[in-house]
Amino acid sequence: MLRLTDFIIDCPDTMKLAAFYSDVLGLPVKKGSDESWAGIQLGEIELAFIRVDDYRAPQWPDGEHPKQFHLDFEVDDVDAEQRRVLDLGATLQRDFIGPEGYGWRVFTDPIGHPFCLCRNKGVVWTEQGPVWPERAE
Repeated sequence: MLRLTDFIIDCPDTMKLAAFYSDVLGLPVKKGSDESWAGIQLGEIELAFIRVDDYRAPQWPDGEHPKQFHLDFEVDDVDAEQRRVLDLGATLQRDFIGPEGYGWRVFTDPIGHPFCLCRNKGVVWTEQGPVWPERAE
């Protein structure tokens, strides 16, 4: 059996980046986090941050320092969440929201990792979170 347990992000300051994502997600930084390793528990998966002394931020879409991952966050109100993440220190990079209000916006966190706020057509929000439309086989 194989299970994904951690998604680990390189960074120069673990506690600073963990605090940013803690605020974005509304979840606490794990007890025992420190300057070399910090984490946020997301159900069975931990979003973790590890210190890299010679960290170089991705310059996506520039290929010299390409992105190696990005996070997608499905949201029910893109504009409201954009205001919130910008206030927390994110930077808007590109807007791919269509005229009907669906699509995504690309941001970077305070040290340059890309992430997107997405609003997909057909997603219904419930108390348990988003419910995705069934895909045709």
